[in-house]
Amino acid sequence: MTSTQANRLSMLLWGGAILALLILLYLLSPILTPFVLAGILAYVANPLVDRLTHQGLPRPAAVVLVMAGMGLLVTGLALIVLPLLVDELGRLTARVPAAIEQINQRLLPWVSARLGFSVRLDMSHANRLLSGNWDAIQPLLGQAFTSAKEGGIVFFGAVMSSLLVPVVMFYLLLDWYGIVARWASYVPRRWQQKCTALAGDIDAVLAQYLRGQMLVILVLAVYYSTALWLAGIPSALSIGVVTGLLVFIPYLGFATGFGLALLVAVIQFSGLQPVVAVLAIYGIGQLLESFLLTPYLVGERIGLHPLAVIFGLLAFGQLFGFFGVLLALPLSAILAVAWREVRAAYLASRFYQYTA
Repeated sequence: MTSTQANRLSMLLWGGAILALLILLYLLSPILTPFVLAGILAYVANPLVDRLTHQGLPRPAAVVLVMAGMGLLVTGLALIVLPLLVDELGRLTARVPAAIEQINQRLLPWVSARLGFSVRLDMSHANRLLSGNWDAIQPLLGQAFTSAKEGGIVFFGAVMSSLLVPVVMFYLLLDWYGIVARWASYVPRRWQQKCTALAGDIDAVLAQYLRGQMLVILVLAVYYSTALWLAGIPSALSIGVVTGLLVFIPYLGFATGFGLALLVAVIQFSGLQPVVAVLAIYGIGQLLESFLLTPYLVGERIGLHPLAVIFGLLAFGQLFGFFGVLLALPLSAILAVAWREVRAAYLASRFYQYTA
């Protein structure tokens, strides 16, 4: 077998192996989420574990300590959000009769004038109507129960996956460098030096990304807390801190903070001014995050132009949905490092330098 044939056979084998790996990842995608999430968290937490081990702490103890700290952070967020949500929902429930009365006095007369007949909300009449049509309501309740049961199964699966994350994360952190070394040993020897250099560049870029993201979180937490306080929204500090801390989770962080602030503003029943203020505050905050803070505080740190950051967020979100937006900037940073290598190889190639 000639060297050309051997190279072709090698390329076919590598191509087949990569294709088989992609198919396997696609088939296993439903169960890969906790492993991917655990890997991301382990990568973020590994520098903290290293610092503790350099102080003389055994690695297992350092891993447990760091994971306990992260658990306390998540628990603290839950303790901020859940009591606030329960309290506001309790206030909302207590004010439902007053809200119905406000609707009857202000909104429904205008609706009645347009429709030509009287419209009024009456809870006692609604209760009598429901009790008189129980046979018609039962099938709807059955469907609701079936949907709730299916939703409960999905919820149970999500809970089990979330419980799996810390277990996987613990073992990854415990043997982090051993796992990395084992995977690196599979790289062909002639590529190992180059791959090691690329991995170092990618690691440095991702570290800059995390530092930039921490700055974005800090700035937004201060902005939302201050703006909500100036607007007279109760629990402004709690809502602002939660919004800032969760902003690294696309959609969910913004939606959680915005929903809490809007709920508090509506429950005040002091007109549209608090609601308009919340809409304006979160609209401006989203613009600041998307077009100023993330492009400049994160994009410049990882070597990406602000336009590239905006395009990356939109493109990865379109291709991969929620996780695409979540991983858009780290993946863009990795692609930027790879692109620099490809560009350097292209500029050094005979094809580029050839002149007739």
